[in-house]
Amino acid sequence: MKKYDFDCVIDRRDTGAVKYEGLDAMFGRHDVTPLWIADLDFAVCPDIISALSHRLEHPVLGYSAAPDAYWQSIIDWQLRRHSFAVERNELAFIPGVVKGIALCVNYFTNRGDSVVIQPPVYHPFRMVVEGNGRRVVENPLLFDGERYTMDLDGLADVLRRERPRMMILCNPHNPIGIQWDEATLRRVAALCRETGTVVVSDEIHGDLVLHGRPHIPFLAVSDDARAVGVMLGAPSKTFNIPGLVSSWMVVKSEGLRRDFYHWMEVNEFSAPVMFSAIGAEAAYTTGEQWLDEMMEYVEANIAFAADYVERHIPGVRVVKPEASFLLWLDFNGLGLEQKELMRMLVEDAHIAANDGTMFGKQGKGFCRLNVGTPRCVLTTALDHIRDAVEKIRR
Repeated sequence: MKKYDFDCVIDRRDTGAVKYEGLDAMFGRHDVTPLWIADLDFAVCPDIISALSHRLEHPVLGYSAAPDAYWQSIIDWQLRRHSFAVERNELAFIPGVVKGIALCVNYFTNRGDSVVIQPPVYHPFRMVVEGNGRRVVENPLLFDGERYTMDLDGLADVLRRERPRMMILCNPHNPIGIQWDEATLRRVAALCRETGTVVVSDEIHGDLVLHGRPHIPFLAVSDDARAVGVMLGAPSKTFNIPGLVSSWMVVKSEGLRRDFYHWMEVNEFSAPVMFSAIGAEAAYTTGEQWLDEMMEYVEANIAFAADYVERHIPGVRVVKPEASFLLWLDFNGLGLEQKELMRMLVEDAHIAANDGTMFGKQGKGFCRLNVGTPRCVLTTALDHIRDAVEKIRR
């Protein structure tokens, strides 16, 4: 029997939620349905709220140390959910995955060094690299009109020509929702070890692989991967707690890890704050049923949206994801310029979705839509997109 209600519509306005507070700045109006930023509209697992509330019953909020149980909860979760063994000394706290990427960029590369990304991809990858004075080198994904694949031949050429100090891997890949297969990850690892390239693997969506498929951690695929890899993860997307800013990294190679972790420690980048540790431990130890039910609900939302688009919105396609609660919608069949596409979504459909080109020029004609919301909200949003497309077609 189901324990949690994901159909409940929760009013998130006036809670400091970026999803709402950022509407005017991003879309020029606030009377739109916010299906853009990648957090969920579902109530957090009550056990997480209880753990935080229990700590707040104590009247002193002094300096805190993360208990051993916090670290063990991450270790146990990785082994239980992904058959991935992690040792305590291989783990470090990071204050968010994007900040973790920034720490890696600043430690492992120098100004002017090149860093490989694979667009269309999560836009902070480019922002962090360029903002820190490094140079982005692209190895775009291949798209055949139906599905995306990694251009491994192109990657080999880029790595051997540019000799980049770093590659940022998205696994699963945002915004497409691809869980890279083991053979692909093994090839990436072998190429990067050959060229001395550190691979920073963003696996924040790793717990959200759909339909019972396994997540394949980059560090699990080969000795090459363990030699060059830094894996970043978090409970934030998984349990809808990004506001707690509780993320972590795993580095298997002692050669990569020793001085890097020391640098993070002396700069206090790797010191967990009180509620980050409490929330994460509660999530990993008590939130499994919540996650399983939430994923079942999201899978049904994805199936509903894909069927709706196919039946009612001609000229638009869903690139069906293998992971996460984000849909990559292909509007190229409508023949619109990108500005006109986004104008239609915002002004006619009153929908706030991510412009596909923010993920790279390869996102032209696309948008990213968050379906981690109650079904009634999703249905209304799709109705509005249908009506807006019909208006364009008249």
